[in-house]
Amino acid sequence: MAQLEGDVVYPDPSIAAESHVPYPDKLRAEALADPEGFWADRARELEWFSPWEKVVDDSNAPFFKWFTGAEVNIVHNCLDRHVAGPNKNKLALIWQSEDGKEHRTFSYFSLHRQVNQMANVLKAMGVVKGDKVTIYLPRIPEVFFAMLACAKIGAIHSVIFAGFSSDALTDRIDDSQSKLVITADGSWINGKVFPLKEIVDKAVKFSPTVENVIVVKRTGSEVVMDPLRDHWYHDLQALPIAKGNCPTEKLDSEHPLYILYTSGSTGKPKAILHTHGGYMVGIYTTLKYSFDMRPEDRWWCTADPGWVTGHSYLVYGPLLTGATTFMFEGGPTYPYPSRWWQLVEYYGITQFYTAPTAIRSLMRFGEAWPNRHDLSSLRLLGTVGEPINPEAWRWFYRVIGKERCPVIDTWWQTETGMFQITQVPGEPQKPGSGGKPFFGQDAAILNEAGEEVPDGDEGFLVLKNPWPGMFRTLYGDDQRYIDTYWSKYPGVYLAGDAARRDADGYFWIIGRTDDVINVSGHRLGTAEVESALVSHPDVTEAAVVGLPHEVKGQAIHAFVTLRVGVQGSQELAEQLRAHVASHLSPIAKPDAIDFPDKLPKTRSGKIMRRVLKARALGQDEGDLTTLED
Repeated sequence: MAQLEGDVVYPDPSIAAESHVPYPDKLRAEALADPEGFWADRARELEWFSPWEKVVDDSNAPFFKWFTGAEVNIVHNCLDRHVAGPNKNKLALIWQSEDGKEHRTFSYFSLHRQVNQMANVLKAMGVVKGDKVTIYLPRIPEVFFAMLACAKIGAIHSVIFAGFSSDALTDRIDDSQSKLVITADGSWINGKVFPLKEIVDKAVKFSPTVENVIVVKRTGSEVVMDPLRDHWYHDLQALPIAKGNCPTEKLDSEHPLYILYTSGSTGKPKAILHTHGGYMVGIYTTLKYSFDMRPEDRWWCTADPGWVTGHSYLVYGPLLTGATTFMFEGGPTYPYPSRWWQLVEYYGITQFYTAPTAIRSLMRFGEAWPNRHDLSSLRLLGTVGEPINPEAWRWFYRVIGKERCPVIDTWWQTETGMFQITQVPGEPQKPGSGGKPFFGQDAAILNEAGEEVPDGDEGFLVLKNPWPGMFRTLYGDDQRYIDTYWSKYPGVYLAGDAARRDADGYFWIIGRTDDVINVSGHRLGTAEVESALVSHPDVTEAAVVGLPHEVKGQAIHAFVTLRVGVQGSQELAEQLRAHVASHLSPIAKPDAIDFPDKLPKTRSGKIMRRVLKARALGQDEGDLTTLED
């Protein structure tokens, strides 16, 4: 194996030899020479109702289409084919409650039955192919049932992270024009109830499109039920309408699968649209190769289904590979900092995929907590959501993986749907690097003029080749799709991240180039946070910047100007933090709030966030000649 520059960890040669990709460089060269052939071969590993006429249609680029002419349904490949084969009675899903007192398991057969029940209920509620359904559920098995049931009947699901406020939920329901909402009475978060149903009630009060709300009993909380609109799911399950098989719809490969909202640099969240065929092939292949997935594996992705990581690699991806996926309701440190490691040991988890923020938070508690547990079932570790710092990588590799488990860092986005820069288990690893472009992909680092920069220099990360898991557009806004991702450098995808490539071809992600803050792996648009602040009656203007944070990656620092007669204070700062939590999400609460007399602006009125960031960090504010007087 060739020696590489810098800090490199070389895996045991047996890891590559025993993996799905024993010769990654060879496969990378072959896939780059013939990407369509590569993806067609991967697609043939899955089942299609009718074959495709063309692998990729680029006649209307950048509106690419994949496997055109084919009929498929992702649920057929997640469930139906397993039920008809040797995986029928194999565990598909294992779930444990936050307090550890509840444990639910589902074979592929029983998960299939639950999805049929939910699908039958949805159809009885008048949901048909093409309708939108908003899912606002915690990490409980019903989120699987709901997502898969929608896909099974050709409805389009929009999963909203069950931590967003009623205002954020309203915006997303209205934008998607959802016909039905699926929620729970509440969710458990660190031993306390989060009032999901109450939030939904506020969000749909004036909705012009929502006809029904299905409510799952989770916490036993008292909730108000509208007799004409609201229905308990356990009651619906008991009705004859829920029983029996629900046929899986044969859908065009390009039929929409889901809409997922992600923060942008403007106030309105971006509605990312993914489809059945290409997305299915993309997530199946990336999970199989990067994490060497096998049917006997027990996979744990700690992400919430409200984010794309949960969609691709908690729900759909593991089921496509025929593995067992594990979902835990709680977080990493409640009620004690060994909770995750206890679960890894108890359930024999083989691959563990989490965010650098979680790793850094667990590092703070030292090595004694994980060392209490037998983690020998683990064979691969993975990270997602943000760049991992080398210190956290080393701790994860040494303490959790015992220096025998490769750490697969992955760079991808809600928009990409699947890994774009990553590695496979047998490749040398550089702590802190995202690795290399996935098979079939070609990435580059460009300067402002669109020229490739020398290795080692920073620039804009772009993807040169279309890929099957790519989003098709921004729902309802084709022009914004073009303007945001394809206009700066025509013909290539602009990722919105700064990065560099080293001499060995490894990519190093630096961070966002737009007004998006990455807090604990959650992308938050500055505009959304600012809007929540300005909605407070004492606030006239607000500006938000992201600052480095040793645990969360980035911290939110807000600068707020107040109406005449109001004085800034610690008490008011706490009020504003609570206001943002209730109007957007608790994860969006500013870590610090300053109350300047005015905000630095250009003469055209644009707030100069770089100046505010420099002030917060105590750095040189740079050129101020464009500031208004």
